[in-house]
Amino acid sequence: MSDPRELYQQVILEHNKKPRNFGKLEPCTHYAHGLNPLCGDDIEVTLVVEDGIVKDLKFQGHGCAISQASSSLMTVNVKGKPVREAEIMVEQFREMIRGKLDPATEPHSLGKLTLFQGVKDLPSRVKCAVLPWATLHSALEGDEAASTE
Repeated sequence: MSDPRELYQQVILEHNKKPRNFGKLEPCTHYAHGLNPLCGDDIEVTLVVEDGIVKDLKFQGHGCAISQASSSLMTVNVKGKPVREAEIMVEQFREMIRGKLDPATEPHSLGKLTLFQGVKDLPSRVKCAVLPWATLHSALEGDEAASTE
C-alpha cells in the first residue's frame, strides 16, 4: 500500500465506521458544539482537563466520513497531551489543511494526522476536516460554540 491516497481512504473509512472515543463525558470540565451547515456536520466535544493535561476526550454527533474520521483521530492523538501541546496540534492541523504547512518540509507534531494533508485539494471538504479541531479549540478556550474560520 504505497499510494498515500489509498492509505488515506482506508484510514478515513475505518475511523468513520468505527470511531474511537465516541460518546460524551459526564461530568466534563470543557465542552463545545461545532456545526458545519454546508455539509451537515454536527459535533459535540467533551473533555476532562486536570493539571494542564487532557486526561480524557470524547466526541459525539454526526457528519460526513471526513468529519467523523477527523474527530476520531483527533481524540486518539490529543488524549493524554498537555493542553498547550493540544493547542499547537490544533493550529498545525488547521495550517496543514489550508495548505499553509507542508508536513514534508516543516516541523510539526501531527504524526499520522498528516494523512489529512490531501484534503487541502478538496476545498468543499476543508471545513469538514477542521470542524472537530475548531470545536476542540473552542472547548479549551471556554467557548461553547465553534467556528471553522
